[in-house]
Amino acid sequence: MKMKAVRYWAPNDIRYEEVKIPELQEGEILVKVEAALTCGTDVKTFRRGHPVLIKETPSGFGHEFSGIVEKITPEVTNLKVGDRVVCANSAPCGECFHCRKGEFELCENLNLLNGAYAQYIVIPRKIVEKNTLIIPDNLTFAQAAFSEPLSNVIHGMAKTPINKGDTVGIVGIGPIGLMFAKLAKLKGAKVIAMGRNPLKLKMAHEFADADVVIDLKKYSDPKDIILSYTEEGRGLDVAIECVGLPEMWEKMFSLVRKGGTVHLFGGCASGTTVNIDTRRLHYDEVNIVSSFHHTPKYFREALDLIASNKIDVNKLITKKMDMKYAKKAIEMHRDGEVIKILLEN
Repeated sequence: MKMKAVRYWAPNDIRYEEVKIPELQEGEILVKVEAALTCGTDVKTFRRGHPVLIKETPSGFGHEFSGIVEKITPEVTNLKVGDRVVCANSAPCGECFHCRKGEFELCENLNLLNGAYAQYIVIPRKIVEKNTLIIPDNLTFAQAAFSEPLSNVIHGMAKTPINKGDTVGIVGIGPIGLMFAKLAKLKGAKVIAMGRNPLKLKMAHEFADADVVIDLKKYSDPKDIILSYTEEGRGLDVAIECVGLPEMWEKMFSLVRKGGTVHLFGGCASGTTVNIDTRRLHYDEVNIVSSFHHTPKYFREALDLIASNKIDVNKLITKKMDMKYAKKAIEMHRDGEVIKILLEN
């Protein structure tokens, strides 16, 4: 049995081609992909490969998706053929050092699932058991596909001390930054969203309901304008970096007040380093937090939050395209022409 699928061959080289559908192994299921989303991680992988997602070439591509269970193996008891499901792109083993400590996102056996840009995808046993959820009847496949990126943000929010009335600044307002802004608003914070892309600045208003939206292109040094929107000009209570550039990481520390928190969410390239003012860290008691990936708990919370209608993820879908145009979709995402593209078979 064969299918059409997008496969990664080399940096900037992904191809839509016919491939064989893998045979199911014990405990696995086959899902017919109904909706897949473009993602910043996919863009980075497209540009330069990925040490975890791309272990060999050619390789499957894409990881935010939902679909219909097409086939199951006898060992699967929690699902049936025809179920509408959303699957995370990983699942913890539950047995390693970090899993025993409840740090499931740091699981030493965390193999990331890739290959959602296809007609079908095989879901490994661990993900079937721990991170595959039935989609509520009130949600579309496209809405459910947002569970994976939103679960990363919910994890990040869980590690970030945001209280009602706090002033939270978010630098980098792609899909992740916009979701951080929206969740901070839901917690009762005053949100300052900062970016350069006109479409993303527009969505900071329309999706995230940000209180202040700052176009960073208008300022050679935006620090003063940012601080002017904080209480007594003292600085942000929380600053969240969603860009992933070392120079931006460094700038975040000048934006928070004494006792404030810097959340370094954007992942920088491996091997990069940053310089931090130790006086600020010590004498001003500036806190640093970071978060990586998600856990089954946050994946479930993400789906529940979407189903609650408190966050309208549909607004983040800028364009819909056929799966065979995935390369063009990734290029458009890379070039800042869209927030998210919905790929459909």
